[in-house]
Amino acid sequence: MRSRAATKSWIRTKIAGAGSRFPYSASHFDYINSARRHGLGLEPGTALTAERIEIYDNSHIQGSAPIGAMVVAGPDGFIKNSYRKFNIKTEGAAGDDFAMMREVLTRRFGRALREDPERAEEHWPDLVLIDGGQGQLEVARQVLAELGLEDIATVGIAKGPDRDAGRERFFTPGKPPFSLEPRDPVLYFLQRLRDEAHRFAIGTHRARRSADITRSALDEVPGIGSGRKRALLHHFGSARAVAVATLEDIKAVPGISGALAQKIHDHFRGGR
Repeated sequence: MRSRAATKSWIRTKIAGAGSRFPYSASHFDYINSARRHGLGLEPGTALTAERIEIYDNSHIQGSAPIGAMVVAGPDGFIKNSYRKFNIKTEGAAGDDFAMMREVLTRRFGRALREDPERAEEHWPDLVLIDGGQGQLEVARQVLAELGLEDIATVGIAKGPDRDAGRERFFTPGKPPFSLEPRDPVLYFLQRLRDEAHRFAIGTHRARRSADITRSALDEVPGIGSGRKRALLHHFGSARAVAVATLEDIKAVPGISGALAQKIHDHFRGGR
């Protein structure tokens, strides 16, 4: 079993190879290279294996429009065409971060095993980074164990007291949590990975929530199909604008008859 110091060195070994070539910015490149020169616990010529890092985060607002998000990083940066979003389907999982994480990881790795049972393709991660603490990490460990994928390295990253960036706590299976020094370039690299997952999760959640609002506003109007819905949104710009439009304005939309315009107008005014 690794000591806490050895665990820190192991994380550095896992990510330093990818980080040293990660083109976020010139300053970031210099941070990582400087860190390697001044001692990440690596001997010259050490093989670095983190060709693919996957980072997971969830997003919802009081259980509404819950989604899980996966972003992927490699030696040359973020691999955006490998990003994935997961609309949460498990009954009762919305708002339960542990249940959401279980569904996301089960779907992602269950499908990967079905498509590539020999694990011969390149879409398998060397490191899975979970946005969360001990509970989220334990869920990830359980899912991977159930699928026979215990060899995939997992790390949880949680913000410290008062959610203060720079005081993150790291969790690995079977070890006490620990922190990295605030100026540690490896901490900076991990923060950037975590922040990208958070950005993608929030953006995906907002897009889904906006789509849900649009659907609930227009799809409940009898007689509106997808074509007329598109015409209304194109003309007014949003479902909210349709809701406050005058009868004459609605009649002016191409493809909307006088009778349907009256029905739409009445729908948003409670039949008045």
